[in-house]
Amino acid sequence: MRLIGLAVIFALSLTLAPLAAQAQSGKTPRIGYLGSGRSGTPDGQHVVDAFLQGLREHGWIEGQNIAIEWRHARGVDAKVPQLAAQLVGLGVDVIVVGGGNPAVRVAMGATSTIPIVMIVSVDPVGTGLIASLARPGGNVTGLSILAPEAAGKRLELLREVAPRASRVAVLWNAAHPGKRLELEETRRAAGTVGVKLQSVEVRRPGDFDRAFSEMARARPEALIAFSDILVLTHRHRIVEFAARHRLPMISETREVAEAGGLLTYGASLPALVRRAGYYVDKILKGAKPADLPVEQPTKFELVVNLTTAKTLRLTIPHSILVRADEIIQ
Repeated sequence: MRLIGLAVIFALSLTLAPLAAQAQSGKTPRIGYLGSGRSGTPDGQHVVDAFLQGLREHGWIEGQNIAIEWRHARGVDAKVPQLAAQLVGLGVDVIVVGGGNPAVRVAMGATSTIPIVMIVSVDPVGTGLIASLARPGGNVTGLSILAPEAAGKRLELLREVAPRASRVAVLWNAAHPGKRLELEETRRAAGTVGVKLQSVEVRRPGDFDRAFSEMARARPEALIAFSDILVLTHRHRIVEFAARHRLPMISETREVAEAGGLLTYGASLPALVRRAGYYVDKILKGAKPADLPVEQPTKFELVVNLTTAKTLRLTIPHSILVRADEIIQ
């Protein structure tokens, strides 16, 4: 009974702590959520749900003791500065950025005083968003999806399902900071296993037709697509190209597998978004972003689309199926 009583007290303390902080300040804290991707649409609802869950884990509940200003550009980059300015104008207590490095940079340009929590940054130190992972400095902290070893792992998984593939195309957004590092890691892995890579760059929506023509001429035997907002927005076109040319394809985020890609392997986006609640909680309780270390991913997801495998007449090895976090049938 004593243990149960202690557990109840502990649970109540998690719920009441934010209420106490709110009572002391005399106002309801407001969070600004800036999404440059498609988080406002049904296919991104799991991202929103994960963020709300992360807040609830620390006692913050939207509509009760916290307010959230949701702003989504839905893949239109030109809208991001306007939305960031809106959040700054509203005087929110913290801005959570879910759109990667470019959106973080925009938020930094809009304010140097409001704390910013980034969710899916790539190489935030190398791209100049923060001073270091341990001591970010400035008004920015949060999470990084940088995990260089994952690039080599994706090539390894692709080779497991298509062991005869010796020519692999890599489709990537060359305008996205940090993706070049991912390409370098993939090249290192390719050199180890004797795979020849074809680097195919895109920078804007109008580049995809040219990129598809380049790949078709080179006749690769498999495809790797690095994920970012541009690639995710056009994932259905990429998947259709891979299907038309019967290319086993791997990418980073589960949305690509859900669209028909063969495999995805990368940092778990819901886990990162949920962890953002920890940073919001710390900041609302007085912590400075400059003193909160930026975390790298600890949970990775492997998703396998068996329907696509059957279409390609590929047998997915049992060793991959037992490691998969999700199998789409």
